[in-house]
Amino acid sequence: MARAKKAAIIAVANQKGGVAKTTSVASIGAAMAELGRRVLLVDLDPQASLTFSLGIDPDAVELSVNEVVLGQAEIADAILDAGDGVRLLPSTIELAGSEAQLLTRPGREFVLQSVLEEVREDYDVILLDCSPSLGVLTLSALTAATGLIIPMQAEMLSHRGVGQLLDTVKDVKKLLNKKLKTIGILPTMYDGRSNHAREVLDDLGTRYKLPVLSPPIPRTVRFAEAPAAGRSILDTARSSKGAAAYREVTEAILAAI
Repeated sequence: MARAKKAAIIAVANQKGGVAKTTSVASIGAAMAELGRRVLLVDLDPQASLTFSLGIDPDAVELSVNEVVLGQAEIADAILDAGDGVRLLPSTIELAGSEAQLLTRPGREFVLQSVLEEVREDYDVILLDCSPSLGVLTLSALTAATGLIIPMQAEMLSHRGVGQLLDTVKDVKKLLNKKLKTIGILPTMYDGRSNHAREVLDDLGTRYKLPVLSPPIPRTVRFAEAPAAGRSILDTARSSKGAAAYREVTEAILAAI
């Protein structure tokens, strides 16, 4: 009997906050579900923004990624239905204390890889919403991942920190995860009317020598409205330019993994 194919694990990371990591994870996950993929989202940020934006109150969560990575709960018991056809391993504020506890553990970089392995055959894609830092949990996500997407606001200041992230990725590939592939940079909050935004977009590919996912995700108030409804933009504003852009980007991602 043929073994079930294991899920691709995609980390969505950038140490700079406010670049639409959470929005991208929720939207790409929903778009993949629309295409018939079995999708698991993992919230690795103690702020639990992904959990909240999908309509789940972090304060009401009984089991979260915190208990899973500390070995206090099984991952299958913590996964929730998050609507939009996706499943979610939620986060809570308690995750902030996990980094300190994991620091003393041997093989801490492989903790997330180990727990995800238990459910990889149940999904086609697992998306990891990383915290805006290069701490233990983000390092663990890069070690577990088969692919990496780097969301970056289409402004020059957003270049700051990307180089450091890529240096970390280089070290991870050398020491921990030779299979990690950078799928590309995802330009977000793009205003095509701005000369500056167009210049930044034109600069991305040559500056980092990485693929640039297209089309860029436009700046729109629809992204701010979606979390209030507890759903992604693909559910709350299906015909919007933002939803259309994420659908197109998602097809490019699926072709690359």
